[in-house]
Parts: sequence; structure tokens; C-alpha cells
Amino acid sequence: MKREKFGSRLGFILVSAGCAIGLGNVWKFPYMAGQYGGAAFILIYLLFLVILGMPIIVCEFSVGRASQKSIATSYNVLEPEGSRWHYTRWFAIAGNYLLVMFYSMVGGWMLYYCFRMAKGEFTGVTAEAVTEKYDSMLQSPGTLMFWTILVILLSFWICSIGLQKGVEKIMKATMLCLLAIMVVLAVRSITLAGASEGLRFYLIPDFGRLKEAGLGNVIFGAMSQSFFTLSIGMGGMAIFGSYLDKSRSLMGESVSIVLLDTFVALTAGLIVFPACFAFGVEPGAGPGLVFITLPNIFTQMPGGRFWGALFFLFLFFAALSTIVGVFENIVSFGMDLFGFSRRKSVGINIVIIIVLSIPCILGFNVLAGLQPLGSGSTVMDLEDFLVSNNILPLGSVIYLMFCTHKNGWGWDNFIREANSGNGMKFPQFIRGYMTYVLPWIVVIIYLKGYYDKFSTQGPAVFAIWMAVGIAFLLMVFMVSRKKKTFKHQTTYRK
Repeated sequence: MKREKFGSRLGFILVSAGCAIGLGNVWKFPYMAGQYGGAAFILIYLLFLVILGMPIIVCEFSVGRASQKSIATSYNVLEPEGSRWHYTRWFAIAGNYLLVMFYSMVGGWMLYYCFRMAKGEFTGVTAEAVTEKYDSMLQSPGTLMFWTILVILLSFWICSIGLQKGVEKIMKATMLCLLAIMVVLAVRSITLAGASEGLRFYLIPDFGRLKEAGLGNVIFGAMSQSFFTLSIGMGGMAIFGSYLDKSRSLMGESVSIVLLDTFVALTAGLIVFPACFAFGVEPGAGPGLVFITLPNIFTQMPGGRFWGALFFLFLFFAALSTIVGVFENIVSFGMDLFGFSRRKSVGINIVIIIVLSIPCILGFNVLAGLQPLGSGSTVMDLEDFLVSNNILPLGSVIYLMFCTHKNGWGWDNFIREANSGNGMKFPQFIRGYMTYVLPWIVVIIYLKGYYDKFSTQGPAVFAIWMAVGIAFLLMVFMVSRKKKTFKHQTTYRK
């Protein structure tokens, strides 16, 4: 079967950026910046985007375009004979399923809030009432299940239509609308009375806050967020690279996507932080920040009910674009690994993902007593930790080693693919940095993150989780070693 292609360059950029843009920008980024000290955290985050995110996103696009396959079989096409790289697909596949186990639910939150805004549920209510409405949603398994299933069905319906008619056509329109709405709301937020303190917190670095939060925690938080927001490390970008022709070099396309992703993240902060200070909401309040702060903004705006409903609609579309991107990857697993038709793979995975989403939904109510990462944590926190703090960074190390080491695809093949076509070229002088420095930067911060997270929870808990972290790390390095003697191929297999 001939591989589908994007209908336009704009379609590729918006869909790929849409996969990156989502809850990581407009939901997770603001509350992480609030927890870790505002502008000082943002500076570290931007640094990681450039020195970590950019090289790895080019690696992932290159593997996808060269193989013309999803993560399920891309290594099989490109790896030297006798190597183990293809085993890592199970690591990546698990990551995609883990991600949508909680991401679909939070996408449902967005859609539910759009519905609540449209019917005027937040009109004239107090800040305390807004918080109570958020808490009541989490305490209702039936409500969470309904909206989660609705998001899953809608996302898979888009995937079932196809690439150009479904994913590209719908996401192009919704992403452009989202960008316009965010700019309007950012302008409104910074003109609120009392917003100046929020702007100062957000835009003026205070490095004293880094010490308060713990420099290691801040650095690791910024690193993991840079992976989470770009959706790199488990094939999310590779699948769109596999739908791309060779007319444009991959560095220029990656820069466009990273800039668009960063613009949305920073604009989301301009919406959230001025409003936090204007309405006395704690800027590090956690995931509920967006659902508490934004309704308060809309109650103060002329036509706030309309703007609130419209914003949460397109906020949902931002989340939807990521969910659709991950679902497209999951659908491709079935097509590439088992030869399923697109519709058959969609049908099977609808059932699988609905079932897998149940523990996360119940983690806020029925299973609230289950606290896998310590007091106050939920099932969602565990799933998020496994994806953001483990699979995404370690998956990125795998892509780096595969594209730079002689036991993998190799630098020459990678750079040839990355620089095919017109546009900005990938700098060859950073080969040594990508081969010998960048993977170890990720590994050191990865292990430091484990230490910071579990060292205070007692020796037994700390030992168990450190053993888990080291086991993940050893598996990553095992696949990069030779299984048997082989002669490295000079070009990738067709």
C-alpha cells in the first residue's frame, strides 16, 4: 500500500506543531513555571528546547522520513542487520498507550468545560465556586468517563478518515483559530487590574526562587517539560516525518515547529499569570490552574460566556491535535506490525484505550486512596511520571544514539536524510556534541530527577524506584550494542 502524504507544507507544520502544542503548553507549562519560580524557570526551559529538543526532533523526523514507517517498524528498515534497535519499539508503543490513558481524560475536561461555559454555569460565580466546580468534576466517575469516551471516539473518527481528509484538514483549521483566540485572551488578561504583578513574576527572572525550589528539581522539570511539550522520544514526530516528501530539509521545518510550540507556551503564560495575581490565585496551584483561573477571566469580560466557551473549544482542539497525533501513531502500529486496515486498527484500539483509561479516571475518586508516588499522588501522576520523566527522555537518547553511532543508522545516513531538500541545513559541526555529550546530559539529569523525587520517601521506596530507573537505563544501552558481528551498511535499506 502506498504511503499517504501531506497535501501541503503548511499542513505538515501545523499538524506536527499541533501534536506538540496541547496540554503541555496551555495546561502543564504554566503551572510548572508557577511551581518552579516563573521567569527563571522559563529561561532554563528555553535553553533545553534549543540544546536538547531541536537536535532530537530532527533525528526523529529523519528516521520517520527515511523509513516511511511508524516507530513500529522504522528501526527494522534502517538498522544494520543483526542489531537490536527494533526491540525499542515496544518501549515506545507502551509510552504512546500510557500517554493517552490520561491525556484523553484531560482532553475530556477541556470539552466538558466548553460545554459548561456555553450553558453559563460560571456566569457571576465566585472564585471559590469555580474551585468547587472543578473538584466536583473530579469526584464524578460517570462524568469523567462520558467525556473521555467522547474524546476517544472523536479522535479515532478523525484518524479513520485518513491523513489528508481527516488529520490534516481538521487540524489546520483548528490550530489557526486557536492561535488567534489565544492572542486575544492574552491581551485581555494583561489589561486586568492587578495584572502587573503577574507580568513581573512571569517575565523578570528571580534566581532566588530557583534555590527555594531546588536547582536539580528545576533543571529536571525544565528538561522533562521540553520533551513533553515537543512530544519527542516515542515516535510522535516520526509518524509525521513518514508522511513527508523530500522537497524540504528537516532542520528548517523543525525550527518552525519549535517556534510555534514556544509561542503558544509563552502566550499561555501571558493568559494565566496576570490573571492569577489579579484574582489572587496561587500561580503554582497545579493542573487545576487553567480550570480555576480562566473561568474567572471570562466572568470579567464583556461577552465572557461566549469567549469562554470559544476558548475552551479551541483549547480542546489543541489537546485533540496531540491526541490525534498519538492515535495516528497507535493506528499505524497495527497497520505496520500486523497488516491491519486503517479501520480495523481503529476499531480494535477504541476498545483497548477506553479500558486502559479507566484506572486514571477512578484515581480521582474511587481509587483516590491509591497513591503510587507518595502522599497526595494519583494514578494519573504515575502515568505522567512514566511518560514525561522516563519514556520521553530515554526514548530521545535512543534516537540520538541510533542516528549518531556506528552500531545504529549512523551519522552519515542521518545527516544525508536531514539535509535532503531545500531550506536550512543541520549543522554538521555538532556531531561530537550529539554523539558523546548530549546523551549523557539527559542521563545525568534523568537520574538526578529520580534522586530528588524519591530520596525523601524512605530507604525502601528510594531503593525500589532507583532500581526501576537504572533498569530502564540499562535496557536503553543494551539495545545499542551488537547482537552479533555484522558489517555496517553504507546506506539504509530501502
